[in-house]
Amino acid sequence: MSFTDAAQARSAQTSVPAPRERPAAAQDAAAGLAEVARATEALYGVVAGLDQLDLRGPSALPGWSRGHVVTHLARNADALVNLLMWAKTGVEHPMYLSRADRDADIEEGSGRLPQLLRADLDAACERFATYARDLPLTAWAAEVDHPRLGLFPAHRVPWLRLREVWVHLVDLDRGVGFDDLPPELVEGFLEDAVDTYAGRPDVPAVRVSAELADGRQRSWALNAADEGSPLVGGAAADVLGWLTGRHSGERLGGAAPTLPRWL
Repeated sequence: MSFTDAAQARSAQTSVPAPRERPAAAQDAAAGLAEVARATEALYGVVAGLDQLDLRGPSALPGWSRGHVVTHLARNADALVNLLMWAKTGVEHPMYLSRADRDADIEEGSGRLPQLLRADLDAACERFATYARDLPLTAWAAEVDHPRLGLFPAHRVPWLRLREVWVHLVDLDRGVGFDDLPPELVEGFLEDAVDTYAGRPDVPAVRVSAELADGRQRSWALNAADEGSPLVGGAAADVLGWLTGRHSGERLGGAAPTLPRWL
């Protein structure tokens, strides 16, 4: 059985049941987990096609090979399990012991053989799916702490995983772009990206406009931008690429300023 076939079989076994008479937090988590399962299958499809040369080659992230990106996605799944353990037990389980430990784990794992990288990714995704599936419904309303986001409800953890998978799928630079994301997710990703810049003094004042796939127009103001502030806009996928630092804004209308690091 191939890596992809095995992953699909396990995904079917750990699929999230449709939310029925669940608390609102658990319903939100179930919706996120269903999207995570879909994104993970797309991830498996790309990673299954990477040979050793591909994995050693550069990703779209400066300084990281594709092996770094794949390893990071595995370790991120385990880190989010830590947050779910926190939500379940009430005992603090930080995502990572430290930033240095996180970086060391990614560096150590990035150079492994393709079959080991794939097995690690598969096992980590499985651990996340299984732990999330078995989490008590009431635990999804518990608060956990993210090193950058601060306190937030556990039912947002699946959406954090979803963002990680799709954004880093783009970073693998193997034919997946932001315009390949499910259109219904792009608006939420845009709002999330804008929120990460809120209140940061290093963010320039700029108005942002995005045209969604359904024809609607959304707009946001970064750092107290007003009508006199520069306006940057374009297709939602291109705006998302700029906000997340995946390109410098050359695909957008208006003079896109340089943004600080997104995350």
